[in-house]
Amino acid sequence: MNETITIDRAEYNRLVDLSEHALDAAAIHAFKTKLAAGEEELIPAELADRMINGESPLRVYRDYRGLTQTELAKKSDVNRVQIADIEAGRNNGSVATLQKLSAALGVMIDDLV
Repeated sequence: MNETITIDRAEYNRLVDLSEHALDAAAIHAFKTKLAAGEEELIPAELADRMINGESPLRVYRDYRGLTQTELAKKSDVNRVQIADIEAGRNNGSVATLQKLSAALGVMIDDLV
């Protein structure tokens, strides 16, 4: 049998806020745990700003790793022209290509798209 409980709107909003805060706290804890274990990487704010301002994440991470397009091409087994096209926004790259590039750069594929 279903039971129904009625509470006023203010109490409902308070409980929703508490729930959201608990979820935020859990997410922060999970991130800190991964960071401490070396599973997460923080990048400098200027690199994040470059991506926020529309620069190709592939180029930003490649620069951050200190690689030229040619070096990344060798490391990832992806054609240098393909890398240049992705960085310039002329091509998005296939999933397979992005997987190779993300592995070579040591980032998640989501970081490149």
